[in-house]
Amino acid sequence: MPTPQSGIVPEPSPNALFAILRVRDPIHDGPSVANILAGVPTLLGSLGASDRAAALVGTVGFGSGFWDIISPARRPAGLRPFTALDTRGKTAPSTGGEVLLHMLSTRHDLNFELLLQLAKRLGDRVKVLDEVHGFRYLDSRDLTGFIDGTENPSGDAQRAAVALIGDEDPDFAGGSYVFVQRYVHKLNTWAALSEPEQEAAIGRSKADSKELPETIKPPSAHISRVVIEENGEELEIVRHSFPYGTLNEHGLFFIAYTRNLDIPEQMLRRMLGATGDGHHDRLMDFTQAVSGAHFFAPSLELLTQL
Repeated sequence: MPTPQSGIVPEPSPNALFAILRVRDPIHDGPSVANILAGVPTLLGSLGASDRAAALVGTVGFGSGFWDIISPARRPAGLRPFTALDTRGKTAPSTGGEVLLHMLSTRHDLNFELLLQLAKRLGDRVKVLDEVHGFRYLDSRDLTGFIDGTENPSGDAQRAAVALIGDEDPDFAGGSYVFVQRYVHKLNTWAALSEPEQEAAIGRSKADSKELPETIKPPSAHISRVVIEENGEELEIVRHSFPYGTLNEHGLFFIAYTRNLDIPEQMLRRMLGATGDGHHDRLMDFTQAVSGAHFFAPSLELLTQL
């Protein structure tokens, strides 16, 4: 198996930085941008050496159209643009982007320093579409107050099996598809609910994240919509989502690594009520997706070839 990029498999660190970039002239600047980004693993290593305890890691992903420009002869089988959804007023926009940068460490300053150094190298070839500085909130909770990622795969072997492309597409083994969305929460509206109402919306107890019994868990509960079983097996993704924000705007930056983009898309359709069963995710009444995109994160070997 080729080597995955360093930010995919490990459990999330306390600080994350996400940047989605638009390449101003993909045809003209695509090769030089790809060449610069191929140096990210080396940059991670040199900067991370200043404080190895900070465990600086990261991932570079490329959008569907941009990949065709920088690698026209080789394309991952499952890579495609994200298609916007609009179902009875529940929306998920498609905002695109050519490049995704995802940096993780115990130090916010190291994440930011790496982005600064990359920005200097890239210059005016790129424009920042979105920049989000995520943080671990309390004991790994979302800003809604509930523990986030309870269903996440645990252990490197299980996380790798869920996130990394394998023998199904051997030319791109060790890579991963990435699905990202930024959500803005309506915390004042959420706070107006009682704790039992909030727990019914999530499908878990607030204190310890225990799943509610099937007899009282509504079909509109968040976990009722995103926990999906096929042929007796649960469909899984590796989440690296983080809370972010200021007093004026705050929410969740959702990011999932997967070997199959059908899985997060199926979860999203169920959340928005686009599956024809008459239910949507109750949590979607208290948050709004404002971005959405797919990327491909190639293996280290393939990245360095760019």
